[in-house]
Amino acid sequence: MARYALKLDLQLFAQEKTEPATPKKRQEARKKGQVAKSMELPGAFVLFAAFLCLFLFGGFMKDKLLALFTATFEYYMLWDLSIENIVSMFSRLALEGLIMLAPLLIVVLVIAFLGNYLQIGFLLTGDPLKMKLSKLNPIEGAKRIFSMRALVDFLKSSVKLIIVSFAVGSTLYHEKERILALAHLPLEHIFVYTAKITVSLGIQIGLILVVLAIFDYMYQRFDYEKNLRMSKQEVKDEYKKTEGDPLIKGKIREKQRRMAMQRMMQEVPKADVVITNPTHYAVALKYDAKQMEAPQVVAKGADYLALKIKEVARQHGVVIMENKPLARALYAETEIGETIPAQLFQAVAEVLAYVYKLKGKIS
Repeated sequence: MARYALKLDLQLFAQEKTEPATPKKRQEARKKGQVAKSMELPGAFVLFAAFLCLFLFGGFMKDKLLALFTATFEYYMLWDLSIENIVSMFSRLALEGLIMLAPLLIVVLVIAFLGNYLQIGFLLTGDPLKMKLSKLNPIEGAKRIFSMRALVDFLKSSVKLIIVSFAVGSTLYHEKERILALAHLPLEHIFVYTAKITVSLGIQIGLILVVLAIFDYMYQRFDYEKNLRMSKQEVKDEYKKTEGDPLIKGKIREKQRRMAMQRMMQEVPKADVVITNPTHYAVALKYDAKQMEAPQVVAKGADYLALKIKEVARQHGVVIMENKPLARALYAETEIGETIPAQLFQAVAEVLAYVYKLKGKIS
């Protein structure tokens, strides 16, 4: 019973999402449109930038607006009523209005783009727009309504409303005497004061929303990372899918080693000499003056493989010579299929000369 309980605990531990998401899972989530993004951040920056733009370019926009009304009432009203004049008038009015609003529109567009791009980069996907029957599931819908995210969104909206209301109420309270005195001021002064306090409130509210949006973005990143976590079993399964099962890969490597050893053993009978340690190392050399610039290593091995090389060499009458320093050097400094290094030319040449002389005596 205790063993079963321990096994169950281990299974539950393996299913706990404690591991950070792998790059592959992050990429798949991004393709589905699942990214760490705060919807509040772009809107807050746009609002703040818009009112800041009004504060900086308010004089320019006021002059353009006065010029627009002046031209309309003093110039355009005197035109004859015709299609050509109406088209020309509205074209000019539209152009002047566009010039007047150009700073505000440019700033808003740039801030809106940067507010999204700096969070998630460039992302274009249609996956969230796909029709999914799971979205119509009332149980899943109820879970989303009463989820932790819904509670956080509610608290976030409540905090935002309270802070903004306090900022607006505080500002209007300090301006109450001036507001009450507006009834005795000319219309122009009322308009200037109203525009001034509206822009001031807009900048304050925008700045408050920016600060709250930054905290919201931090929470969204935390929630995104938490939801993207993987269990140890999921990490193992993904590794198997991408890299292959370690057991199968081990069998493949073992088979490749056996095939490589078989090919190497097939080259031993073609060698001119096998230089040995005598028991630990064995290196088979071949030299053809017409085709090779230097002797070539056709096989090498240590311990058991060295014994096999010597056994095949004896079976096919290949000369076996014991030279401990040369065998060690050849084994350490060369690979199969490579020519011997220049510093070993002299030693190998002496061995080959002896082998050719020995073969000449035998023949």
